[in-house]
Amino acid sequence: MLIYPEINPVAIAIGPIKIHWYGIMYLLGFLGGWTLATYRSKRANSGWHKTQIDDLLFYIVLGIILGGRIGYMLFYHPTILLENPLKLLMIWQGGMSFHGGLIGVLIAMALYAKKINKTFFMVTDFIAPFVPIGLFTGRIGNFINGELWGHPTDLPWAMVFPHVDNLPRHPSQLYEALLEGLVLFIILWIYSRKPRPRMAVSGLFLLGYGCFRFAVEWARQPDSHLGYLAFNWLTMGQALSLPMIVIGIILLGLAYIRKQ
Repeated sequence: MLIYPEINPVAIAIGPIKIHWYGIMYLLGFLGGWTLATYRSKRANSGWHKTQIDDLLFYIVLGIILGGRIGYMLFYHPTILLENPLKLLMIWQGGMSFHGGLIGVLIAMALYAKKINKTFFMVTDFIAPFVPIGLFTGRIGNFINGELWGHPTDLPWAMVFPHVDNLPRHPSQLYEALLEGLVLFIILWIYSRKPRPRMAVSGLFLLGYGCFRFAVEWARQPDSHLGYLAFNWLTMGQALSLPMIVIGIILLGLAYIRKQ
């Protein structure tokens, strides 16, 4: 059994100015994705150049921040949002929805694709392999904040979160960092090294993330104010991941059918 290391969520404090680890993790995710995207753009016949990567990063950052925060408040705290709309601005307190961020990024990429005269899936196929970098750093940020812990368990790597209770629990934030971040990145990076049918990389990302997130939700404690949505096991995360799995399968199927 492990004990959760109490980590100050504030990394640097200079007077009234506070820099939170959560924000630093997002910054590292953006930098990591930008670096790898720039590297991939230098390949022969990539169809991308560095200026486009820089501009695309700006669109993605806006999509993640706006979509992630709005989605979190709409999906998980709609009542609080109605009572105090200013809660949308309090990102430093944590609370970002991946599914909301994904919607925001898709809108941003659609707008950028139109701007540079590329198709929507040309953009999503290129950027999909780099998204897990941000997912990894974001989940590490959740762990540092001591949020999104798991169900009680007797597994040897169970962790006690003293600010929650004295029960050993699944460190579900680390499960997600491993599966949605590291493992998904390796799968997509290797798969996208060779030319693939249009929509295939995007479809594999949706399928991979949806499956990993759905699986980890079995170990993750559902939000106390939501609980289970149906059948005493379906969580909000699983409900939002199911469409991703279905759409991912459809995109992969269409990609290879169209190729043939």
